[in-house]
Order: sequence, then structure tokens, then C-alpha cells
Amino acid sequence: MRILLLGGTGEARELARLLTGEREHEIVSSLAGRVSEPIRPAGEVRIGGFGGADGLREWLADNRMDLVVDATHPFAEMITANAARATARLGLPMIRLSRPGWAAGPGDRWYRVPDLVAAADTAAGLGDRILLTIGRQGVAAFAGRARPWYLIRAIDPPAGELPPRHEILLARGPFTVAEESELLTRHRIDVVVTKDSGGAATAAKLTAARAAGIPVVVVDRPPVPAGVTVVATVEQVREVLSEWSAEGTGGRAGRKD
Repeated sequence: MRILLLGGTGEARELARLLTGEREHEIVSSLAGRVSEPIRPAGEVRIGGFGGADGLREWLADNRMDLVVDATHPFAEMITANAARATARLGLPMIRLSRPGWAAGPGDRWYRVPDLVAAADTAAGLGDRILLTIGRQGVAAFAGRARPWYLIRAIDPPAGELPPRHEILLARGPFTVAEESELLTRHRIDVVVTKDSGGAATAAKLTAARAAGIPVVVVDRPPVPAGVTVVATVEQVREVLSEWSAEGTGGRAGRKD
């Protein structure tokens, strides 16, 4: 099967490593190009957007792809929606690899909110020195807040309007609990804002916040489009691929183009 792997996450790189070289699969990994120096996965890689759902549909048809595995970040809502529309139009199967989200434990002071606007409202009511760990996109939701001071941590400089009182910290994780604890202390942070990304790579800040008694505002994930097969692990993706290969599900025979 010829597979387009929408990547950019650790799970996507692991899946590309496992599938590249397997005789029954041909993998093309796609990176959106939003990070200046992305970590490249194994095998063939393309970088850049497709031009929306229609552009992706044309690319899939032109390149004779059999299915799409969406292993992008849990908050890459537009990419997932475009992939769902494009595969539906072509009659191709799609798998969404979405690692499990985080769950609050004893001692956590979490405030779950539906979006970044609600996160800005909630965080402003909890403290005056706020650590934003939401990536470089979406920071504009906090721009209208004059009172809090924000430490904005991202891999690349954030785009769009910024809060009037802020400091930008460019850094790429994973970080240790000790590093996160030192960061919270050094900057006198009294609120942490994060997206429910899940996974271990960026979970140390939650442990550090719990130990310091600092509240955490957690933005809930967007819903996955209806009709998309959702799995939680790389191994589950491989299991579904094996089942579909055995059954002859999807692929070129099922195309609507």
C-alpha cells in the first residue's frame, strides 16, 4: 500500500521508522513546514502544505496513494479536517493516530477549558505571571490582556499579535521535571497554560506545577471528524494496516476520482 503519513510528532517518526523498508508499504511522510528546523523522519519526506482539502485530494490522486495516516499533533485541527474531506471524496481509508490525553491526578489544580479564548479568561483570573506552553500559534488569544505578564515558550517565535507584557523563550523539549521546576521558580510563575497534548515528552511541566501547587489551565482537544478510524498507539496503526491489507480495504480499487 502507498501511504501518506501526515507527521510532525514523535509517534509519526516512530511509525515512519517501522514502516519504511517494509515491502508491503510505501511511505511518504509529510511535514507542514511550520517549524524552521523540523526533525525529519526516516524515508521519503515532503515539506509544505497541500492547498487545503482540494489540493490534498488532487495530490493523493496524482500520486496514487492508497490511504492516509494522520499522525499530526492532536491540535492540528485544520490538517485533520482537510484530510478527512479529501479521503472521503476519493473513497480512501484514513487512520487518525491520537495519543491519549493527560488526566489530572491527586494534588493537581487543573482548570479544563474548551479553547484558547477561554484559557485566556481563566488564566487571567488565577494569577499575574503566566507561562504559556501552547506553541507559537494561538498566542494572539492572549494579546488583549494588559495586566498579566506572560512567559511564552515555543520552538520558533510566535506569529501574530502578542500580549503587551511578555518574554519569549525559544526552546525545544523534552524537559526534565527539575528543569521545569527551576523555570517556574526563576520566573515566579503562578499559572501554567497548556494544550492537552498528551504524551510524556512535555508532561514534566505538569509534575513541576503539581509540586509547586501552581494551577494549570488545560485546553481540551478539538473533536475528530466523524467516520475517521482513531487509534492511540503506533502498534495499533500497524494492526489496522495489517487487517486492511488482508481484507483489501480501500486503496485504488475503491477510488471515486
